[in-house]
Amino acid sequence: MVLDNLQSLHYFYPELILITAILLVILCDITFRRLRNILNPLLTLGSLLLAIYFSIQINQAPAGSLFQGMLALDSFAQFFKLFLLLAGILVVLGSLHAEELSQVHQGEFFALLLAVTLGMILMANSINLAMLYLSLELVSLTSYIMVGYLKGDRLSNEASLKYILFGAISTGSMLYGFSLIYGMTGTLNLYTIRDVFLNQGVQGFDQFTILLVLILTLAGFGFKTAAVPFHFWCPDVYAGAPTPVTAFLSVAPKTAGFAILMRFLFSSMTQPSGDQWSLVTGINWPLVLIGISVLTMTLGNIAALTQNNLKRMLAYSSIAHAGYILMGSVVLTGEGLKSMLVYMFVYLFMNLGAFLVVTIIYNSDRTFEIDDYHGMFKRAPFLAFTMGVFMLSLTGIPPFAGFLGKLYVFAAVINKGLFWFAVVGTLNAAVAAYYYMRVIKAMVIEEENVKTSPLQISFLNQALLLALLVPNLILIVFWNPIDRWTTTSVKLFSGL
Repeated sequence: MVLDNLQSLHYFYPELILITAILLVILCDITFRRLRNILNPLLTLGSLLLAIYFSIQINQAPAGSLFQGMLALDSFAQFFKLFLLLAGILVVLGSLHAEELSQVHQGEFFALLLAVTLGMILMANSINLAMLYLSLELVSLTSYIMVGYLKGDRLSNEASLKYILFGAISTGSMLYGFSLIYGMTGTLNLYTIRDVFLNQGVQGFDQFTILLVLILTLAGFGFKTAAVPFHFWCPDVYAGAPTPVTAFLSVAPKTAGFAILMRFLFSSMTQPSGDQWSLVTGINWPLVLIGISVLTMTLGNIAALTQNNLKRMLAYSSIAHAGYILMGSVVLTGEGLKSMLVYMFVYLFMNLGAFLVVTIIYNSDRTFEIDDYHGMFKRAPFLAFTMGVFMLSLTGIPPFAGFLGKLYVFAAVINKGLFWFAVVGTLNAAVAAYYYMRVIKAMVIEEENVKTSPLQISFLNQALLLALLVPNLILIVFWNPIDRWTTTSVKLFSGL
């Protein structure tokens, strides 16, 4: 079902709501100077909640494409739409009592966050290379500004500059790859590209050019997902950006990057065959992704071992988790794609939870150093307990939700016969346990240079901590709805 522009508007309500909200936040910020600190977050949260409501309503629509083949309308798109909107809500709530943002004007922050969310939704839904590039640029440009939001902070400015430089190079490479695809196939639609490859056969194209296209496009996707060797920006940007922005970047744009990676590879470079896909280009890109996955998780975990700054440690941790998520993309099955969705879903709660704890401690002690977390269990027992759960969940230890993510990913590669790949992932998880346990040790066991004053936590942050803690504890028990949702969401192509 291919809908024209007017018909598509009926299924475009969430995006229209976000566009309207961006304009309202800007107008409110200019007009109501005394009330803007109250109205802006309320408008932002209200628009995100309203967008979620309409996304759920649209979920019942038949599969097809919007605006004459520019955006997808399917369960895969709906999964990421709901995921990204939920991430936006959690980050807005986590930013309300963040001291890093209290010293600067916050009106633009909420408008930028809405703009990034809009761009990510369009990214995840794009099935046209031009639309994919434009939405990627919307996400990138607004992200650059958010990273440098602390205009008086040298580290924030430096982080934004590095982000811009790496983003420009990777996006330019990706765009050149897109131009080669258009030159070979004469189309920008992902499904039509696959049909051209199928009809003409791989012999009709130069194999080196196809490999070059794959490498160039992976540069853009790898930048968004922080995969090796496109990860260099990640530690400095995470350390320099305001912590709520870092939390947002660690989850939402990364997830959108994986969404377009899956759409590109599984829409234009493969064809559905029963419950799996087969390659149509003659290039074994799953082998390339295996190499990237192994390097990504290994480098991220090894680099995290020596970090004393918790934000930098979590930055390298997020690189390692990108490697785990990539494991699901190499098996060319619906089970592999489903494992990626499961991992990203549980990663949302455990990683945002860890960054919220970092934000709360910074509010009180103005530090990101792990050595300054000594004795935190005595100062704030609930905070230390939640951080322990988030660290154990990130490690992948049962019965916490992070165990489910690794279980699905490892099971997918084992069922494909890639036992050695699963062993590499398991060994990396064991390495990661060391630096995660180091945080728990500092908060619970270490007693050197311990502060005695209780750590104050606002009621909102306590409620948000609880909201992020509960899924990490109970998802393993109430997992069937999530399993059914992700199973439905990977039915992206006919034949699944």
